[in-house]
Amino acid sequence: MSTVAAAHPAPVGRPAQGDSLRRWLGVEQSPRVVAFAQTHTGRACLYALAFIATLPLLSVWAAALSVAAAWAATQFADQRVRILLAASWGLTLFEAVRDDNDFAEKIGYVIEQEHWTQLSAETLAVGALLVLMAGLWLAMQFVIRHPACLLARRPFVCMLGAEAALLVLSAPQVDHGLLRVLVWSLLVVFTPFVWFFPLAIADLRGRAADPPAMQLAVQRPFWSHYYLPFGKGTAYLRKHYSALPREQAITQIKGVKLLLWANVLLLISQALTWFFSDYLTLPRLIHAIDAFVAGQPLPIATGWAVLIYGSFRYALQIAIWAHLFIGLARMTGYRLPRGSWRPLESRTLMEYFNRFHFYFKEILVDLFFIPTFFKVFKQHPRLRMFTATFMAAGVGNALWHFMADIQLIAVDGLWSAVSSFSSYLFYSFVLAVGVGLSQVRASMGYRPSSTLAGRIYAFLFVWSFVVLLRVFSDGTRDHSFEQRLQFLLSLFGLPTGIPL
Repeated sequence: MSTVAAAHPAPVGRPAQGDSLRRWLGVEQSPRVVAFAQTHTGRACLYALAFIATLPLLSVWAAALSVAAAWAATQFADQRVRILLAASWGLTLFEAVRDDNDFAEKIGYVIEQEHWTQLSAETLAVGALLVLMAGLWLAMQFVIRHPACLLARRPFVCMLGAEAALLVLSAPQVDHGLLRVLVWSLLVVFTPFVWFFPLAIADLRGRAADPPAMQLAVQRPFWSHYYLPFGKGTAYLRKHYSALPREQAITQIKGVKLLLWANVLLLISQALTWFFSDYLTLPRLIHAIDAFVAGQPLPIATGWAVLIYGSFRYALQIAIWAHLFIGLARMTGYRLPRGSWRPLESRTLMEYFNRFHFYFKEILVDLFFIPTFFKVFKQHPRLRMFTATFMAAGVGNALWHFMADIQLIAVDGLWSAVSSFSSYLFYSFVLAVGVGLSQVRASMGYRPSSTLAGRIYAFLFVWSFVVLLRVFSDGTRDHSFEQRLQFLLSLFGLPTGIPL
C-alpha cells in the first residue's frame, strides 16, 4: 500500500470514486443480473432491448428478422443450423426484392444498356441468388468428395478466376441482349461471396468441420448482410460460441451493451453533422475538392477542418456498423471480439490497422498475408514480413474496394473504372508501405515510448498519416489523383503547378 493511501484510507463501506460507474458499465459481472438474464423474463428483456437498439440503424423488418433469428437460434439450439440458414438467406433474398437494394441497382445498369427494361432487376437478383446458392452447395459437395482438387487447395484463387470469367462473359464485346443481362446478374450476386466462400472451403478441409448446411448458413450471415465476413467463417464462430447458459447470458448482455453503444455513437455522429454541416455549413471533402478544381478554393483553415472532420466521421461510421453487426452476432450466442476497438488509442500504424476495422483486417490476413508469408522470402524474415503485410494492406485492400464497385465496369468500361480508381490505389500503396514498416519494426522489438510525450507523439503521427491519406480514400471517384494531390498541397500553402 502506498504512503498516501495508508495516510488517507477510504471510509469503510463507501465505494471509491468511479466504482459505481464501473459497476454499472460492467453489469455482466453482476451475478444477479447474469442469473436474471438466464430466465425467460430476462431473455425477453434482453431481446426487446436489442430490437429497440437496432431500430435506429436498420429498417423495422430487418431489425425484427435479425433479432428474432438471434433469439430462435439460442432458444432452439438443436435447430440452430436450420434457423441460421433460413434467416441468412431469407434476409438476403428479401432484400433483393426491395426497390433500393444493392444487387438490383447494379443489375439495372446492364438492363438499360441492353434495352431489356421489361425485365425486373429484383427478380433477376433473386433468381441469380438461388442459382448461386445451389452452386455453392454443389461446390462444397465436390470438395468433400475430392479434397485434393484445385478448389479445395486454392479456393480464393478459384473464386477470383470465376469472377474474372464472369467479367469476360458479361463484356459487351462478348455477348449482347438477354444473355449478357443474365451473366451480369450472376456476376453481381457472386462478387460478395468471393470473400466468404474460401473460409467455408478451408473449414471443410479440417477435422472438426461444420456440415455444408452450416457453411452455407454463414455465407453473408443475417447479422451482417454486407460484403465483409463479420465473424469470419464457421471455424472462428465455433471457437467463440457460448454453449453454457451462463456464458450465453453474459454474451447476450455484452451484445445489448454494444448495440446501445452503437446508438450513442450514432447520436454523436448526428450531433456533429448538425454542428459542422448544418450550423457551420462545413462542406464535405468532395465539395471542397470541387471548389478547388473550379478555381474557388476554400480558406486553408476550412480545408483542414473539412479533412479532419471527414476522417473522424468516417471512423464513427465504421464503429457504428461494426458494433451493430457484432452486437447482433453476440445476441446469437457468438462472443466475438469487437469490430472496431478504440482506434484513437493506436500507437503504431499496425495497431491502427488492427483496431480500426478488425474483421476487414482479418479477412485480408487470411486470404493474402498468410498465403504470402508461407511462400516467399523464407530466408529473409523481415522482407518476408513486409511483403506479406503489403499484400494484405495494399493488394487485398485495393482489390476488395475495387470489386465492391464492380458495376462501374459496366457503366464506364474496364479502363475507365481502373483509371478512376487510381487515387485509392495510391492510398493502398502508401498505407501498405506504412503498415508494413510498422509491422517489421514491431517484429524487431521496437516499441513506442509509454511516456506522456511518447503517447502524444504516437497519436499525432498515426492520425496525421490517416488524415492526410483520407484525401485519396474518401470513397468517391469524382476527382483524379492529380486533382486530389493538388488539393492536399494547397492545404500546406504550396504551389501546385500541376495542370487540372
